[in-house]
Amino acid sequence: MEDGGRAHTAIVGWACTTLCLVSYVAAFSQGASLSACTDMMPRHLRVQLHSSNNNYVSVHTNMSFYFPGDKVPVTVRSTRDYMGFMLQARKVSNNEIAGTFIFLPPGAKLLTCFEDGDTVTHSDKSLKRNLSFVWKAPDQPIGDIKFFISIVQSYFVYWAKIESVVVAQGGQN
Repeated sequence: MEDGGRAHTAIVGWACTTLCLVSYVAAFSQGASLSACTDMMPRHLRVQLHSSNNNYVSVHTNMSFYFPGDKVPVTVRSTRDYMGFMLQARKVSNNEIAGTFIFLPPGAKLLTCFEDGDTVTHSDKSLKRNLSFVWKAPDQPIGDIKFFISIVQSYFVYWAKIESVVVAQGGQN
């Protein structure tokens, strides 16, 4: 009877652990969690960070400056497929998230870290390579910005906070 009780407890424990891990993994297949908003780091188990200096992903815009309220096209280019990402615009002066994204490609969705639509993440785990977005600058001056992206190649491999060149706010003294 004791052995049967132990076996039952072990099976129930294994089942609970398995269900927890499956739900944890499934949650990230539909986008980054809000816990990643500040540092843009995936919250996967046992992930391996790769140097942002040695990556295959780049963030581009065809604008070197913008004015308040402008719409800025942003392109993420990659030489390899990846599954997940998180994209933000941040003020150079204090690293705060700024603006909102108003155009997203398929496989992407908006995430609200601090303001509605200030972050974009993946909406599924389909393979991605080159993506285009449109970011809208706030109506008030915020200063120069950079775009940052974190890329998840697989559940265990990622690159964090790959940055664009500075996009200067036009009309500043």
